[in-house]
Amino acid sequence: MSLGLPDSAAEVLPDGRRMVTSAERNLAPILGVLREEAVSGRLLEIASGSGLHAARMAEALPGVDWQPSDVDAGHFRSITAWAAVSKGQIRQPVLVDAARAGWAGKLGRYDAVLVVNLLHLIPATGAEVLLAGLAEVLVPGGVALIYGPFLRDGQATSPGDAAFDASLRVQDPKIGFKDLCWVEGRLREAGFAVMQREMPANNLMLVAHLLTFN
Repeated sequence: MSLGLPDSAAEVLPDGRRMVTSAERNLAPILGVLREEAVSGRLLEIASGSGLHAARMAEALPGVDWQPSDVDAGHFRSITAWAAVSKGQIRQPVLVDAARAGWAGKLGRYDAVLVVNLLHLIPATGAEVLLAGLAEVLVPGGVALIYGPFLRDGQATSPGDAAFDASLRVQDPKIGFKDLCWVEGRLREAGFAVMQREMPANNLMLVAHLLTFN
């Protein structure tokens, strides 16, 4: 089922690039965290969407070898079009369904994984599969960076977030915002040390380092 999201009607340029307003808006704060974490080496982006983040961030982080991915091959045209106008190291996108068991075993190992605005769009069962798989796809000491909106103690942090969460659940009762405590618990069970970073618009970035003894 195709979800009705704020960016569903994004402008498409003649070369196929999708101009996603939310990706433009959250680019700078997310990039700031990647810089502060000194992210380098091989990075897997899960759910690359338009490819705007890959293009802009890979260009700003010359030490990163960026691997875009998405569950929908229909997004590949925009991802590759964005990569074509970027000076960053960006590989061809690969098809990845990170909510399906076994996803991580097919991809090799990465130094970092970036997940932006995905957990609230998949069921809790799929989110659990994704979070567990991060430990399998990262090198020991690697970092997972997970950005998006979360419930705090079961509650949305603003009326706007509450309305967005409700709109998602109306479209599909299995999806919606995940509780922060639940997500952090799954990450710790998978062998991560987790830190929270407050981000604009009531979002969070979870910075999860895979402990080297895993």
